[in-house]
Order: sequence, then C-alpha cells, then structure tokens
Amino acid sequence: MTGNNWTRSLRNWMERNVPMEHLLPDTMPSYVDSYVYLFGVLTLAAFVWIIISGVILVIFGPDWWHVSTVGHFFNSTHFWSVQAFFFFMVLHLWAQFLMAAWRGGRHWTWIGGWILFLLSILAGFTGYLSQNNFDAQWVGTQGKDAMNSVGVGGFFNLLNFGQMYGLHVFLLPMLILFMIAVHLFLVRKLGVVEPLPLDDGDDRTAGQRPTPSVPEGESHP
Repeated sequence: MTGNNWTRSLRNWMERNVPMEHLLPDTMPSYVDSYVYLFGVLTLAAFVWIIISGVILVIFGPDWWHVSTVGHFFNSTHFWSVQAFFFFMVLHLWAQFLMAAWRGGRHWTWIGGWILFLLSILAGFTGYLSQNNFDAQWVGTQGKDAMNSVGVGGFFNLLNFGQMYGLHVFLLPMLILFMIAVHLFLVRKLGVVEPLPLDDGDDRTAGQRPTPSVPEGESHP
C-alpha cells in the first residue's frame, strides 16, 4: 500500500518535529552542568515515589495504612514524597521564571508547567481529603463552604469520600502524567533554555536551541 496512513503520518510528524538527536540526545550543552537544571528531574523523581507508594497504599487500603507499622512507613513515604515533589517543583518554577524560560518559542512549555502545578495542588488537596481520619474530616467540613460559595459544590463535593478518593488515585494522576509527557515532549523538541546573556545588548538568538554540532566545552550526560 503506497498511500498515506495515520502510522506513516505520525512517523513523518515525529521526524519533522522531534528528530532522534533531540529526542534521545547523547550530549548536552555545558551550561546544564549547573544544579539549577536538576530541579525538574528531582521533581520527576519525587513524583515516581509518589506513584509507587500511592499504589501500595491503594492496594491495602486505609485500615492497613492507619494500623500497620509497614502501612505507617508507606504512608509516611507517600507524605514526604509529596513534600519533596512540591519543594522541588517550586524551586523549578522559580528558577525557570528567573531564567525567562519562555524564550525561544517555549511559552507552551512554560504554560504547561503552570498547569501541572495547579493540577498538583488539586491532587494534594484531594489527598488530604482521602486520609480517612479526623484531618480529612476537618479539611472537608471547613472547605465545603468555600466550594459552595463559588458554585462548584454540586460537582466537587468535599464530603463525598468516594469522589475525592477517585479523583486522587485515578483522574488527577492520569491528567498529571499526561501533562508531564507533554511537558517533556516540548522540552525535548525545543531544548532546555540557556542562561540569560550577560551583556545588555540585543541578543535575538537567546533561548534558541543550540545547533546539533558539538561545541567546545560540551558535556556528556
């Protein structure tokens, strides 16, 4: 069959937009040796631990994580993974803001990062509501009036444990995973943003992806 089909169209689109030297690079510019470029990876690593510990908690349920010593361990691992996730994510957001990371046509990468941040806040909030303890009851009863005041109480019922638990363990993680995939795709397509130029001149190439040639001083990952 010689005509176009969706498989060939997708492959051609990938080859045009994300060539292999961008998707799986074997060298990186020397400026990524800075620790400021690690915050995004550390955020992703914390998210992996959130998923692993969360899956274990879902399998055994609230009766296990509230009364078992091993359950307490995984519950604590999940909790501190969330703290690390938000800590590194905020550092990543501030670092990218100070670097003007939207340069070079990276505005959608920046906007996607903020959408990820907002989705993560919502996931963390539903996590508090899913603890099935007094803290969850307190957060739910105190927050329901806020939801009702903005007209979303009928769709987002904080006192409905099943709804909050389902949002926390399924819908929101799926949305976050999808947005992470989109975010990483854009980073691979456009490249990581380089530091701001030191001079005050008009640098029209600032923020553009480096050329594929390996410049002097380039490091290997």
